[in-house]
Amino acid sequence: MEQQSSDITVVDLTGGEPIPYEEAWARQREMVARRQAGEVGDTLLLLTHPPTVTHGRAADLSANLLWPPEEFARRGVALVATDRGGDVTYHGPGQLVGYPVVLLGEGRRDLHRYVRALEEAVIRACDALGAPGAGRADWHAGVWAGDGYLAALGVKVSRWVTHHGFALNVEEQVREHFGAIVPCGVPGKRIATVTELAGRPVSVPEAAAAVASAFPGALRDVLDRPV
Repeated sequence: MEQQSSDITVVDLTGGEPIPYEEAWARQREMVARRQAGEVGDTLLLLTHPPTVTHGRAADLSANLLWPPEEFARRGVALVATDRGGDVTYHGPGQLVGYPVVLLGEGRRDLHRYVRALEEAVIRACDALGAPGAGRADWHAGVWAGDGYLAALGVKVSRWVTHHGFALNVEEQVREHFGAIVPCGVPGKRIATVTELAGRPVSVPEAAAAVASAFPGALRDVLDRPV
């Protein structure tokens, strides 16, 4: 489903089948090239992936992958090397993945500022879902609930157009394969979900609608033009 939120097009694919990671990655690269050429506007892709573990360019695989490669294969979990920042991250059913392809504005081209804006979008969405306690942590980027890792972030910017993004743990089923990794290379932290914080079942499509609503306002100060 595609909808227009201010000047940002939100493409919500959470109502369909999970999209393989590499298929979504290829779609992002195509959209980045078109955004750089001025052929399309800013877009937010919202989707889910089948069980997948990705690792960024600086990942410490020996420390943060806890299963051997054959165990990932046996359990049907894909292993994918990506060009984003960050360490090791899990994607799977029950998780909302957001990929913003947006042009950062003149005078707003600060990657740290952009990451903070993404965190703010997720925090606002959690508040709207009645899931209190989502916030930032001193020890790592992303969205946390106390010592619970709620949403991972990993981004890339190419000629000031962004891709990759965030992965928000929504439903309890997302916990199934997190034992295979040290999420984002931060040991000793538990996994939190929106459902846990809300005290009620929250679906991925419900979370997607909340993120779509929160996203334009949270990113107002980093985009190429007002929203």
